[in-house]
Amino acid sequence: MIIKNGNVVTDKVTKQDIRLEGELIKEIGLSLEPFEGEEVIDATGCYVFPGFIDAHTHMQMTNPIASTSDDYDSGTAAAVLGGTTGIINFCTGHPDMTLTESYEEEMRRVGNRANCHYKFHMELVKVDDKILEEMPKMKDLGIHSFKIYMAYGFRLSDKEIYRALQKAKECNMLVESHCETGDVLECIMEDLVKEGKNIPQYQGVAHPAEAEAESVARLSYMAKLVDVPIHIVHLSTKLGLEEVRKARNIGVDITAESCPQYITLDDSVYKTEGIECAKYVYAPPARGKEDKAAILEGLLHGEIQTMATDHCSFSYEDKKKSKGDLTKIAGGIPGVEHRVPISYTELVVKNNMSEVDFVKLLAENPAKLYDIYPQKGVLQEGSDGDIVIYDPEGSYEISAKTQNQKVDFTPYEGYITSGKVRDVLLQGKVVVKDGKLVNKYQGTYMK
Repeated sequence: MIIKNGNVVTDKVTKQDIRLEGELIKEIGLSLEPFEGEEVIDATGCYVFPGFIDAHTHMQMTNPIASTSDDYDSGTAAAVLGGTTGIINFCTGHPDMTLTESYEEEMRRVGNRANCHYKFHMELVKVDDKILEEMPKMKDLGIHSFKIYMAYGFRLSDKEIYRALQKAKECNMLVESHCETGDVLECIMEDLVKEGKNIPQYQGVAHPAEAEAESVARLSYMAKLVDVPIHIVHLSTKLGLEEVRKARNIGVDITAESCPQYITLDDSVYKTEGIECAKYVYAPPARGKEDKAAILEGLLHGEIQTMATDHCSFSYEDKKKSKGDLTKIAGGIPGVEHRVPISYTELVVKNNMSEVDFVKLLAENPAKLYDIYPQKGVLQEGSDGDIVIYDPEGSYEISAKTQNQKVDFTPYEGYITSGKVRDVLLQGKVVVKDGKLVNKYQGTYMK
């Protein structure tokens, strides 16, 4: 197979052709001539990107309140239709399960129903001697990162975090964290309940920027003590970004992720009346315009290394079951299908990010961070044939009625994209053609 006449994005943008042989990229060059009988895909006028990686998804997740609408089948179908050829989902085991049991359970959930490639982060919901002993074994299973929480009921203590960082350093693995100060958030919520303000319109109040910044700083100092890399997921505030900068200035090896919701939505969504405001209950929440501008600046200047979604597709119907009680609303929003077009629109079209830096943010950097580069995340000879053909002249309006995510709302209702995904290849196989899923269940485990 050969892809001809496209604007191929590597470390520069050049009109080249790409020949694939089996699962791999065989050759990239100018004016490659097709062999007799070789399939030709004409990419004239389109960008040819490496497959994009969403390193933060919650597919087929159940918590005490609800289950996500997207299982691995529907969620990965939506992902690949939106140009995401690989997701990194979370193994979220019960506290009584071993890490290996959590991994095995997640693999059973996926089964043979993956429409894009997949990989896992292992969540640490507790840290004891048995967990510490098991952590290094995760590498043999293809897991290279551990997720911790500094908020919610399953947050780790500082002692547990410190021990996890020490073990991560020992086995050369990455710890990433949801950074909010859990004890403070509990106090704030208790006060909101007493005042009768436990309604969705107070989601932003319940998750102040200071809580994000404090926990980023605390984790950074622990990482400095241990001398180990850390990664901050879904960074959402100016204060949080300032703490990331401070950490780098004192020598901490710290990277950060953000999401499209933090450069498109703002806290005006919490002026939405009634139960409909529950659609925007997610954490960290939509922030103020100053925060939105700061995160955009961080993305444009390379201070934030990856762009994920935190795709967590609890339905509006399930959110409404809370009857407006903020403590009972399933928190999360969908986004995996629209990440690439929204990010392209906001960053490249509206703010002049280069296509090369765009690829780094959505493909190359996450591939490097999670040890799947150069197999993934780049167009070069010998790499996997995971390819996205993107038509910059195309466009579509995001709508719950037409999206492929199996959920009854989208926070981006009415958003008009600049460009759209035309074709997608997974390891040399065409799985999306002219915006349609034509070849199901071709996803493989990215070990």
